[in-house]
Amino acid sequence: MDIKAVGIDVSKTTLDVDTLPERAARQFTNDDAGISALLTYLAEHNGQGQIERVVLEATGGFETRASIALAGAGLPVVVVNPKQVRDFAKACGILAKTDRLDAHVLARFGQQIRPPVRALPSEAQREFADLLDRRSQLVTMRAQEKARVVTAPVVALKSLKEHIEWLDARIKSLDIDMTHALRTSEAWKQKVELLDSMPGVGKVTVFTLLGRLPELGQLNRQQIAALVGVAPFNDDSGKRRGQRYIRGGRTEVRNILYMAAVTAIRHNPVIREFHQRLKAVGKPSKLALTACMRKILTILNSMIKTGQPWENRLPA
Repeated sequence: MDIKAVGIDVSKTTLDVDTLPERAARQFTNDDAGISALLTYLAEHNGQGQIERVVLEATGGFETRASIALAGAGLPVVVVNPKQVRDFAKACGILAKTDRLDAHVLARFGQQIRPPVRALPSEAQREFADLLDRRSQLVTMRAQEKARVVTAPVVALKSLKEHIEWLDARIKSLDIDMTHALRTSEAWKQKVELLDSMPGVGKVTVFTLLGRLPELGQLNRQQIAALVGVAPFNDDSGKRRGQRYIRGGRTEVRNILYMAAVTAIRHNPVIREFHQRLKAVGKPSKLALTACMRKILTILNSMIKTGQPWENRLPA
């Protein structure tokens, strides 16, 4: 059987598989035995390396074990954004949704859209991302508890304040663990020093960039800006020239770049001058700030790529 594209719909307990150009629906369990059987099945049809894409959706971690095993077997694995695949299905007129049908849509997505195959995160990268996930959860809980303090009855205040203190301590402990992991890793140590050298880039920015953007330093400036979602999109039709806008990308990275840009406009002379220049020619505040976010990202990308630390000037 000729197989070039494989779609795998992942759930907590099952892996539904479909293939193209010849369709062959299969289902495996999402455990070690099922994944081993899936690898055996795909190996039987990949004698000459004819499988070009194995496409899975990001499903909150349920896809991790299967994607790692597939990549370890040398298969070209792509983990894609579920919204992008759903939009593709609608464009194809596929409105129904079942696990088997979703697997077929993923196979078609791989065959027709041909998403780029990138290396999956290493074990160390995944572990660091897990720590970052936990930190984000604790920060969210702390913000919720602080909001409750304003309207809480007196009898609940002691409990709230004790919980906030506990959350503060756990976040601080995680920060220490994450900093230690970065500083003692040969793979990350140099990157941390490079990122730290830019005024306006703080600890949380470094955590987020290294944990959520492993592609930093591997792409050109247009690609990295588009990946994060800070590249402007045109909105033109005929003679009309609409306002440019940004969308999509990696929300958490974009949010942290916003905070970094706000800080850099005040404390980084180069970014401050860049921002003032944009404002002087009449650019709206939001546009100028977004441009600073993009500038910070592309400079950091260049620094990681070249291994050159921050200098107090914009790159040529």
